[in-house]
Amino acid sequence: MTHPDPPASFELLVRKLTGGWLRIHSSRHGAIFFGNKSTPGANRFDAPAGEFGALYVGRDAHCAFVETFLHATGVRFVTTASLSQRTLSVVEARRPLRLADLRGEGLARMGADASLAAGTDYTLTQKWSKAIHEHPRKPDGIVYRARHDPKRSAVALFERVEPELTTHALGTLSDPGQANLLADILDTYEVGLI
Repeated sequence: MTHPDPPASFELLVRKLTGGWLRIHSSRHGAIFFGNKSTPGANRFDAPAGEFGALYVGRDAHCAFVETFLHATGVRFVTTASLSQRTLSVVEARRPLRLADLRGEGLARMGADASLAAGTDYTLTQKWSKAIHEHPRKPDGIVYRARHDPKRSAVALFERVEPELTTHALGTLSDPGQANLLADILDTYEVGLI
């Protein structure tokens, strides 16, 4: 059975969430980058035709790592070079974020299921993203379970929230000060470092 497209009208569970989010991004650029304008449809909750941008963050460093480095299923190694080319940054909002919650009962209320976060049909997930973006409740983004570690919460922030965001860089995961964090992440996912 295939997952349905979003209906014309649906209930949306919106939660206010506070605190910092983590992002691993190219060190050549800042942490705030709402993709989709130059590469429409490349990621799960991008707008189908570039109508708005999405910024992807994780609730913790483990989520940011798994969503960045283990995005392709089956990856068992990361390189020191790839770690040194990416910065771990905290992304914070000046106010609580209003996020459409796709981690539990919010899915059933919408008439959806967990394949929105775990499936590989981005055409479908992008239709839902656009419908959520245009919903009368106007959420700031979508909180969902990370595909490769469903215990972790990931977020796709909609571009309209950009004026509310601040960031600060924590350095790369290859920095000596991040050694304990990196070791814990690699151990958690049994990923080798080359």
